[in-house]
Amino acid sequence: MTDRNRNGLYEPLLQENEREAVADLLQFLENRTETNFFEGDPLRALSTLAFSDNVDLQRSAALAFAEITEKDVKAVDRDTLEPVLFLLQSHDVEVQRAASAALGNLAVNPENKLLIVKLGGLEPLIRQMLSPNVEVQCNAVGCITNLATHDENKTKIAKSGALVPLTRLARSKDMRVQRNATGALLNMTHSDENRQQLVNAGAIPVLVSLLSSPDTDVQYYCTTALSNIAVDSANRKKLAQTEPKLVNALIGLMDSSSLKVECQAALALRNLASDEKYQLEIVRSRGLTPLLRLLQSTFLPLILSSVACIRNISIHPLNESPIIDAGFLEPLIELLAYDENEEIQCHAISTLRNLAASSERNKRAIVEAGAVERVCALVLNVPLSVQSEMTACVAVLALSDDLKPRLLELGALDVLIPLTGSSSVEVQGNSAAAIGNLSSKVQNYRPFIDVWDEPEGGLHGYLSRFLDSVDTTFQHIAIWTIVQFLEGGDDHLVELITGSHDIIPAVARLTQTLESGSPHQQQMDDALTDESEIVGLARRVLSMLDQHLESPYVEKK
Repeated sequence: MTDRNRNGLYEPLLQENEREAVADLLQFLENRTETNFFEGDPLRALSTLAFSDNVDLQRSAALAFAEITEKDVKAVDRDTLEPVLFLLQSHDVEVQRAASAALGNLAVNPENKLLIVKLGGLEPLIRQMLSPNVEVQCNAVGCITNLATHDENKTKIAKSGALVPLTRLARSKDMRVQRNATGALLNMTHSDENRQQLVNAGAIPVLVSLLSSPDTDVQYYCTTALSNIAVDSANRKKLAQTEPKLVNALIGLMDSSSLKVECQAALALRNLASDEKYQLEIVRSRGLTPLLRLLQSTFLPLILSSVACIRNISIHPLNESPIIDAGFLEPLIELLAYDENEEIQCHAISTLRNLAASSERNKRAIVEAGAVERVCALVLNVPLSVQSEMTACVAVLALSDDLKPRLLELGALDVLIPLTGSSSVEVQGNSAAAIGNLSSKVQNYRPFIDVWDEPEGGLHGYLSRFLDSVDTTFQHIAIWTIVQFLEGGDDHLVELITGSHDIIPAVARLTQTLESGSPHQQQMDDALTDESEIVGLARRVLSMLDQHLESPYVEKK
């Protein structure tokens, strides 16, 4: 039997089970607050309508699913998802739109994300992304965006053929579609393999062009996606070859009205600045001024992103003076005390160390700005990672002959000596290297004499421990430092060394290391060379001491 509809066309009458399903569904919807639509009779009613050949019933089912899932999202099983996925394959635009909206809602739940992909949901979603209907596009892309937040889905999406239509839809004139598409592309940038698939799909020029979007969400998604893409050196090379406007665009976004966009722009520049070309380009493109402003923010993520960026930029020797001249020293020194975040402290002191690397002028500027006072005040109470960077920075500053008296006057030895006993090998080594650098070519050895026994065993204890260390690097630093003391010729200090019951025997033992057939003889040539240098320095020490007293440890010839 057939029935005439209002357009004069004849359609099949509803089957009995369909009539019952319609009636049941209406009743369930009246009591929706008390009804679980994902099981039992409510789900059977929805499924009957969804699998009907009647497009009006399919529309009703799809709309009901969309409305229900908007307010009630939970983990569902195959019985719930299969009717929605069936509706997704309809040729009717209204059914497609509502079904993809329902699926997108369900895809908020982590368990549903996996099951949707497992049941083959990607293929119909990709087809819907190709729809000429903007609403359908928007919902399909939104669903894929949600699915792509689960790590187990990312590779499957990348290999499904979804990236090319996603990239195309990122250029959509509809802002909702553009926002969803760029969000989905961002979600695909969290692994090396997927980033490569994205690059192959032509996403880079699209993402770069959308940095100028008027929508802050699109800006954020694209900036973050490009930041992730720039983690890979091969991608940075590609960006350098194909996107000449990228740096200027990102620098412009550091002045965005959106904090999250500013933050991601600085992070993207930080990742680009892993390469020398970008380190120079950011400075040439006047990126220092906005970076300094972000560095002086009160918002932790902005501080972290900007200090991480300036740290990378400061690696290039040609950038040292421009960074100092731009006014970064005082803000960086202030951040050394930023105990809410040790990463910020690490980046700040690492930047100062980089800035001190190549120039006496810059070393002097850093000391005059108060960096050493701040380090001495903080270094004994900061995390090990920060201690390591701080002691490394002092070691670099201590290379300057002109600055050594100032560092000694500021009490550098009072903090460096205790740190030679740190639980961290890096902190021990950096502290000892700093002491060694300070010991060379100074006019006044009084600061060293004053710390011979204190603090914490003093200079005497440190030298004894390092001379007896199994680490040849530590042995080398200690014996080299003693040579500097002896060459300095301070009688009091020489007497302290010769009067030590620990130092002289330890030095004598080092002269015998190679001759005694040590296991180090079997190591690589560089290790043997290092040990030969230690033996040579040890013999030199004993020879120099012989000029002050008759040493029983040296064989007279």
